[in-house]
Formats: sequence, structure tokens, C-alpha cells
Amino acid sequence: MKKKILILVNTLSFLISHRIDIIKAAQEKGYDVVVAYGELGNVKKSILSKNGIDCFQVLLKRRSINPFKELWSFFSICRIFYKLKPDIVHLITIKAYLYGGIAARLTRVPGVISAIAGLGIFFNKKNWSNLFFQKIFYFIFYLAFRHPNQKVIVQNLEDKKTLIKFIALNSKKILLFRGSGVKLSKFTNLKEENNVITICCASRLLYEKGIFDFVSAARIIKKKNINAKFLLAGDLDLDNPTSLNDQDLQNIIEEKVVEVLGYQKDIPALYARSHIICLPSFYGEGLPKALIEAAAASRAVVTTDIPGCRDAIISNKTGLLVPVKDPQKLADTLEWLIKHHDERIAMGKAGRKFAEKEFSIEKIVQNHLNIYQELLIQDKPKQF
Repeated sequence: MKKKILILVNTLSFLISHRIDIIKAAQEKGYDVVVAYGELGNVKKSILSKNGIDCFQVLLKRRSINPFKELWSFFSICRIFYKLKPDIVHLITIKAYLYGGIAARLTRVPGVISAIAGLGIFFNKKNWSNLFFQKIFYFIFYLAFRHPNQKVIVQNLEDKKTLIKFIALNSKKILLFRGSGVKLSKFTNLKEENNVITICCASRLLYEKGIFDFVSAARIIKKKNINAKFLLAGDLDLDNPTSLNDQDLQNIIEEKVVEVLGYQKDIPALYARSHIICLPSFYGEGLPKALIEAAAASRAVVTTDIPGCRDAIISNKTGLLVPVKDPQKLADTLEWLIKHHDERIAMGKAGRKFAEKEFSIEKIVQNHLNIYQELLIQDKPKQF
């Protein structure tokens, strides 16, 4: 019989944008892949069903904090695991890997992968409220990462250190994968267009992604009469409590300092007409896909000096780092890149070489296939 992999994720659109190549590769290797998701996002589940992948919705809501609904979500996941009896559960995004990690132990799933795409600002030590919540959720985290045949994927070293310190997680369980991978072959227009210098920020429109800092930096540069164009690409994410709202977005549009593009499916084309990629995030990233795609596109990057963002560049070689929540410094750094053509081009070329070495989708896919195989050949755990 085919070995069954059940993928559990909060939002289907995230799975499609960040993991679809892994799913297809697993199918080609003969695995029976099933996907369970909480929310659709901006895609249709027919994208998976067309490829012969069973896909169904479960009770898993990102924004919900109702303890009774969350408990019901947990029991629903337990029931799914017990009914489908997967050989491996691949858990992606926070509620999936917390609830799913515990459910996998209770239902004796043989193998578990917990994929952490950034621990978020929940682990920001400067926020005292986070310290309070960490104490409350410590036991949940502890149980979710105690399956005897489990691998935990992180995207930067800071997240690895945090998990080891927070729940005494065995370092042998943790694997470092540098992001979700990028199809280098899609990024072919590597030369800059000879037009007005264009700075692009492509992201979900969340406050913590530094959207207002990007707009403020654009405002500072425009007041200096510097000829530059600013693009903001991305959707509102109203199920996220830190999302910009409709009025915020309307205000940005009406100010006309930044051109708002909305969701952009063709990132290679977007980056081809850009000269600098900017992500002033303070979100607590894993390894932002926007930045590894910037490297693939041979574009210089300006981003913040935080875990995840700083791991996506080679500082002063493929991009420049700025402090968080500092629009003036962000503007100064962008202005420097605008005015220094040769240095900007050199950073872009170095970024492409960096992407070829570290971020290729083929490398990430093969790493996942290796984990699947490793978990399957382990003896069935006796102690859960």
C-alpha cells in the first residue's frame, strides 16, 4: 500500500504558495498525499483536486481564541488522524503544529513533521505581555514537540535557539531549511529596466510587516524631490488582527505617495520592473519568501535587522539592513541605493548567486523527501 502523508495547514493559500512543489514531488515518489486546511485564503481548493490530491476543510480558524471552539478544533483533528491513519502528518503554521503535534501523539501517528515558518512576535522578549502568554502556552508547546519520531523544521538559527531554550527541545530533532525555496528558472529578466528607480514592497498588508514604515520612508524621499517610484503589492488579511483595514488602505491610495497594486500573482514580472526590494518587517519571520525571490530576481534588498529577514541576505553584499520601526533610516538607506547604481547592481548579482546556492526549490523539495523517508524507516515508536 502507498504510504499516506496528511498535510495540515491553517490556510490553503499559504500551502499553495509555499509548499505546492513538495506536494507534487511527494506524489511523484508514490506517496498518497491528503491535505486538510482551516481557511481557503485567496485560492480555490480545486487547484489541488485537479492534481488528484484529496483536500478537505477542518475546523481551524486563525483568529479564534474561544477556548471551547479551540478545544473542539483539537478533537476534530484527533478524529481526522484516527480515521485516516496517516503514516506521516506534516504540520504547517502555528495552530496546525501545536494541535496536530499533540493529536499525533494521542492517535499514535508513526511520524510527524512540524514546520515553523517563523515564531512571530509571540517570542519578542521586549514585549512583557508575550512573556505572560509564553508561561501560559509553555505546556502546549512542550507537548506538541514531544513525539518520539518527529522532525522540526525551522528557517533561521534564532528560532532553533528559541525552541531549545523555551521547551528544552532536543537539538537533534531540529532541521534548518532556508525558506520555502524558489524556482530560479522563473526569474529570467535579471537586468534592470532603464526607467525611474522603482522600490517594491510585496507582502501581506500587516502592520507588523512594516507597511506604514514603507509609506513613511516613501514620503520622506518624495519630499526631497528624488525621482523614485514606490510600489506596494499585497492583499489585506482581515483574519489577522494586525492587518491594515480598508480605511488604512484607502488613505494610502489617496495620498498617492505609494502606488497600491493589490495582490500580484506574477512576482517575477513585478520584480523585473523593480530596482530595489524592501521589506521593513518586525513580524518575527521565518525566511521571507519575498526576499529570497528578490535574490532570485537579482535585486538589491533593504530589510530590517531581525531574525529571518537578516538571514535572507548577506549584509552589505546582497542587501542592507536597517533598524525596525525607523522610517528615517529606511529612507536614508533607500536613497543611498537609488543614487549608487553600480553598488546596487553588484548587490543584485551577488543576491542571484546567493539564491542559486541556498534557495533553489529543488534543494528544499529534496530535503523534504529525505525527511519523509527517514521518518518511515524508523522503528514504530513504542512510547507516546
